[in-house]
Amino acid sequence: MRNPDRRQFLKSSTAMLASSAALAGTAQAAGRLTRQQGDAMPEGTRKRDIKKAVKYGMIADGDTVLEKFQSAKAAGFEGVEMDSPSNLDRNEVLAAREATGMEIPGVVDSVHWQDTLSDPDPEVRARGVAALETAIRDAHAYGATTVLLVPGVVNDTVTYGEVWTRSQDEIRKVLPLCDELNMKIAIENVWNGFLMGPHEQARYIDEIGSPRVGFFFDVGNMVRYARPAECIDVLGPRIMKLDVKEYSLTRMREEGVWKGFGVEIGDGDCDWPAVGAALDRLEWSGWASAEVGGGDTARLTVIADRMERALQS
Repeated sequence: MRNPDRRQFLKSSTAMLASSAALAGTAQAAGRLTRQQGDAMPEGTRKRDIKKAVKYGMIADGDTVLEKFQSAKAAGFEGVEMDSPSNLDRNEVLAAREATGMEIPGVVDSVHWQDTLSDPDPEVRARGVAALETAIRDAHAYGATTVLLVPGVVNDTVTYGEVWTRSQDEIRKVLPLCDELNMKIAIENVWNGFLMGPHEQARYIDEIGSPRVGFFFDVGNMVRYARPAECIDVLGPRIMKLDVKEYSLTRMREEGVWKGFGVEIGDGDCDWPAVGAALDRLEWSGWASAEVGGGDTARLTVIADRMERALQS
């Protein structure tokens, strides 16, 4: 299976979730999701210290960075995760951060599906390393702590073993910059034919042998392959941040693997109470980012509420 890049995934997910969003709106009117746009969650709602971020590409409202940050804040998010390299002006992003009080907890490497660190061509890998360095520098400027990275892709021309060794070698090249800027690289579990189980995920991180490299655990991406809560137990303190989406095994079986993502957070097969219990065993706190079909402020409000309920269940 070929994998879309992150922005294409968010774009296609928006269309796939249109009917689900309509259902969510109906449920909200019926009282399941009662918070109004911009209202704070009820006092004492949180059981564990997890802050909510939204991917910048999910925000539909606003023509400027400031307006998009304002939309995310009104929806109930506390941070925005940016992309890099990008065509955004760094100073404009910083001004929006300061004006809204929103945080930028992390940056997503925007070219890791294209200029992969596992490509057979050393020139492609070099472009990937250069892009990763740009993302690290942008993240540092934004006050972020991590750069999310997909380390490579297994395909017809690249074996699993080649992805393993090549990507580790390329990641090691940027570790001095991470040390200099006090930044970390967070490897995400995605559908790239690589690192699909927690034990191999842990071994991959441990072999790199640096506290600058950890894991960006995507809960929804894991449901197809293993129980997310058990994966959290195995990965333990290697987990730096969380991506939050949902997955339905029923829809996968009936409509195809990608259709499994076409459900709202909390309506699929992720056992969120078990995930919460695993995080509690780890005494984990930090940032979790929504990665679903986005939209306007009203749509983002539904996402933020569902995300809060899932993470605090």
